[in-house]
Amino acid sequence: MLGQHVSPADADAVLYALDSHGVVTVSLNRPASRNAIDDELVDGLLAALARVENEPAARCVVLASTHDKVFSAGGNLKGFAAEESLLDKHARNGRFPGVIEAMMKLKVPILCALSGHALAGGLGLAMACDLVLAKEGIRVGTPEINVGVFPFMISTLMLRNIPRKRVSELVFLGDQLTAEEALELGIVNRVVAADRFAETVTDWSQRLAAKSPLMLKLGKRALFETQDLSLESALVLLQHYLTLAQGTDDVKEGVAAFMEKRPPVWRGA
Repeated sequence: MLGQHVSPADADAVLYALDSHGVVTVSLNRPASRNAIDDELVDGLLAALARVENEPAARCVVLASTHDKVFSAGGNLKGFAAEESLLDKHARNGRFPGVIEAMMKLKVPILCALSGHALAGGLGLAMACDLVLAKEGIRVGTPEINVGVFPFMISTLMLRNIPRKRVSELVFLGDQLTAEEALELGIVNRVVAADRFAETVTDWSQRLAAKSPLMLKLGKRALFETQDLSLESALVLLQHYLTLAQGTDDVKEGVAAFMEKRPPVWRGA
């Protein structure tokens, strides 16, 4: 992203950059391990997400990778076979879901810049994002079954994004999908040619950053809170959100700007 500033205090596992548009780029930065999801990467992601939550200037997040071919290869298999008590394993297994929940509850939308392969838990990270741009040539999948493991923790995300029979095909056979196949299933929003990928990520992220930050926050929260509700319960909750939105300065400003044919100036209130 243009105009990024990376703080030297940031942990090496995850890089954090905020540009002049309010776009925060959070980059997985463990290329030697193909961004394996271990304690260090989880700590870095949780810290970065907490930093976004407390950053008034943040308007959206781009989740990216510094690896030239891999977004994330998923969980660290060495951790699966580590000699530790079941209680310790159970506690460790609860940390990755904490990242997924933090991403889905974050105050701003997350755009995944999927410039490399996303496998196993790496696919879970991508599916926890609000929008996904995939570079042509990448692959996604859940190959865990091929090494005697099952994608338990991300299966619930898969069922919320993909038809059940296709989920079964992915998790039981362990085959990988092309970017185009992922697009067909609705896992990604667009497949972009390599020579246009960076500029497309910049375009989408800046378009997000130009929207009302308050409406993005309320809208994202509404989508999260209603996704598993009955139709009746969802409509009741959404009625409250609509009434709340109508009392904000940003709605008044948006309508006024439209009528006056000028760009809106959002106050976030």
